[in-house]
Amino acid sequence: MWLILLAGSLVAVSNALLGCWLVLRKSVLVGDAISHAVLPGIVLAYWITQSRGNTYMLIGASVVGVLITWLIELLQSKATMQQDAAIGLSFTFLFALGVVMVAWIGDKVDLDQDCVLYGDLAYIPLDTRPLWQLGGLFVGVCTFLYVAHRGLWVTTFDATYSASIGISTAFWHYGLMGAVSFSTVFSFEAVGAVLVVAFLVVPAATAYLLTENLQKMLFLSVIFALLSVFGGYALGVWWNTSLAGSMATVLGIEFMLAFAYLRVNNP
Repeated sequence: MWLILLAGSLVAVSNALLGCWLVLRKSVLVGDAISHAVLPGIVLAYWITQSRGNTYMLIGASVVGVLITWLIELLQSKATMQQDAAIGLSFTFLFALGVVMVAWIGDKVDLDQDCVLYGDLAYIPLDTRPLWQLGGLFVGVCTFLYVAHRGLWVTTFDATYSASIGISTAFWHYGLMGAVSFSTVFSFEAVGAVLVVAFLVVPAATAYLLTENLQKMLFLSVIFALLSVFGGYALGVWWNTSLAGSMATVLGIEFMLAFAYLRVNNP
């Protein structure tokens, strides 16, 4: 039980912190796209190396993560597509390609479609190696956000000023998207694609409803993420259903409660 909660908490906090920056930069859909689109890179890494090593997975996912970020911007600039249309076209194609690849080479590698979508959080007590990986993810994300705080802050809230003092908006944009790719691939095995997206989006969006202060937003997003892990675990055990699905459900309930609170106090 406690190992499952620890693993879920590490994933939740890591992705919630990154999600705050995605929400503030109005790039949530890009994060959603990356979390889905890295699937072909992961599958291809499995197929080529015949290994479940996270080093190969990270390389494959990172390549595709950068590729979809570049593809979205290319479609916007060269094909004059709106951002949402470019994102929808790019990630649905790559994610569908990944699903087809899983089915196609599923008998050649130890990769299951249900595991990809929903993860295997319940099996953490049987194999604690993912805990070390998730611990590394947590440390890596916290380190990145600490080092990148000034660059992300300036390019998020005043891109014009950042350009005038020589801070590259593109550099920090791709840095953040690289961190999202890193977080996604390390989270995939434990919680699957569905919950990765939920942790990236919902805690930050819920916190954003309640405060406009960055520090408070980061703090609240972590609280909401942790509450969803513990509440989702209890709900999943009670209903004897998917832990990942239960945690995502609790995240949705948290958002609705925050929205209702906001409407009552600010009619």
